[in-house]
Amino acid sequence: MFIIFILGFFIEWIEISYIAVPLFLPIFVAANVDMVWLATLICVNLQTSFLTPPFGWALFFLRGVAPPEVTTGDIYRGIVPFVVMQLIAWCCASFSPVSRCGCRRRSAGEASDDRPRRG
Repeated sequence: MFIIFILGFFIEWIEISYIAVPLFLPIFVAANVDMVWLATLICVNLQTSFLTPPFGWALFFLRGVAPPEVTTGDIYRGIVPFVVMQLIAWCCASFSPVSRCGCRRRSAGEASDDRPRRG
């Protein structure tokens, strides 16, 4: 994931999706990783990398629509809370087994073993 995060600084998501992800996919398949969970982590990872310097593609888009009195430094300082929130969400999705597959089990109609049972 760190490599994909670094690649997000320099290249767009389509190149990462077509070049980098297929390179790492056999490793994840061999490790029996849930592909929906992996895709979610990659998407959050890429969105976070697009908001962080040195390039921060989304920051350049914001700079283009911001009024002239808003500086690039203001934009960089303004994205800090959003990057922190995305990193927290990425950590929760990465390390919490309930967030990993709980929603998929519930949507598939399976009972979840991590919920307390009522009487």
